[in-house]
Amino acid sequence: MNLKAGRTRRRGPELEDAILDAAWHVLVEHGYHGFTYEAVAARAGTSRPVLYRRWARREDLLHATLTRFWWSQPIEVPDTGSLREDAIGLLRNADAARRMITLLSVQLADYFRESGTNFSELRAALGTPGEATGFEMIVARAVERGELPAVPRSPRVVNLPFDLFRHDVLMTMRAVPEESIVEIVDEVWLPLLRLVGVADCP
Repeated sequence: MNLKAGRTRRRGPELEDAILDAAWHVLVEHGYHGFTYEAVAARAGTSRPVLYRRWARREDLLHATLTRFWWSQPIEVPDTGSLREDAIGLLRNADAARRMITLLSVQLADYFRESGTNFSELRAALGTPGEATGFEMIVARAVERGELPAVPRSPRVVNLPFDLFRHDVLMTMRAVPEESIVEIVDEVWLPLLRLVGVADCP
C-alpha cells in the first residue's frame, strides 16, 4: 500500500510559503547559527535540494525569510490631523510590528560579521528604495497643515523617534512602555523639530 497516495504534493507558491514559514520559526527559535538548510528543510517537511533550487546561498534564504515577515506586518501610519498624535500612534504601531525584527538583529550578529554588513543595510534591503518613512510622511502632512514651517530637516532629525525607540528595544529586550513613547515625542522630538524650524526661518 502506498502511504503517500492520499497526500497532496506542495508546489509553487504553496511550497515556498511553507518553506519561508518554517525558516522564520527556525530563525526565531535558533538564531542565525541554527539557521541551516538542514533545519529549515526538516521543519518544512521537504529536502535540502528543494531549498537549494530556490535559494543557492543561505544569505538568499535569510533575505527571503526576513522580507516575507517584513511585508506581512506593515506599520500603519496614523493620520489624525495632529503631528503629536500621529507620532505617538506610529511608535505604538511600530512596537507591535517591528519589535521582533529589531530583536532579531541581535541574533544576526554572526551574519553581520560574516557578510561585512550591518542592521542599517539590512533594513534598507528589506524596504522599498526611495519610499518615505512613516515619520517623513507625518512631518510632510504637518507642514501641509501649517503645523510646522516648511524648512529643510535632515533625515536624522525627522526619523529620530524610531531610532530612540529601537535603542530602547535593544537595551531592554522588551516592549517600549507608553510613558517612554510619549517622552520620546514630547520631550525630545517635538522640541527639536520646532527648534530646527525657528533656526532656519529668516
